[in-house]
Amino acid sequence: MTRGSDTRDTILASALANASEVGLEGLSIGNLARQTGMSKSGLFAHFGSKEELQIQVLQRAADLFTDSVVRPSIKAPRGEPRVRQLLERYLEWTNNKRIPGGCVFMSASFELDDRPGPVRDALVGHVESLRSVFRTAAQIAIDEGHFRADLDPRQFAFEVHGVVLAYHVQLRLFDDVDARDRFWSALDRIVASAKAD
Repeated sequence: MTRGSDTRDTILASALANASEVGLEGLSIGNLARQTGMSKSGLFAHFGSKEELQIQVLQRAADLFTDSVVRPSIKAPRGEPRVRQLLERYLEWTNNKRIPGGCVFMSASFELDDRPGPVRDALVGHVESLRSVFRTAAQIAIDEGHFRADLDPRQFAFEVHGVVLAYHVQLRLFDDVDARDRFWSALDRIVASAKAD
């Protein structure tokens, strides 16, 4: 890594942590400059605009999701074991210390849902990629004979995503100590209904 890419990496790590707590719109060049020990102009030079910073923060989150959830889960056996590994790692992802305010994709989904533009477009792409991981895993589970042949992988991914959204709200907004148990109760039912006879 070059010094420039190290600096950029430091900025993005700080920006992702901030965005998880204050939202993408709440990101402040001034606060990031103070946290990273840079000047505002020096920090701005790495991105050129707040919009580009927001897009890069989402990319950083997507890379972290891939490294934390997808890559380790692929090592699990194909089919239902891999689905369950993905679900476990997805739950861990929402509590990742590098995103202290929770999943930035979740919070940004509410923040940007009615704001057209490049940042929303980037978010839609990342969330769609995230959901496609679960569609693919469900299809593999069908192919392996673990899930029933008539299961709709898109519906499966939709329901998993819905439970994770509910978990995020239950944990972050309501501070529900039972949120994890509720998460697994809901997902166990989804997986059970997907299973082949």
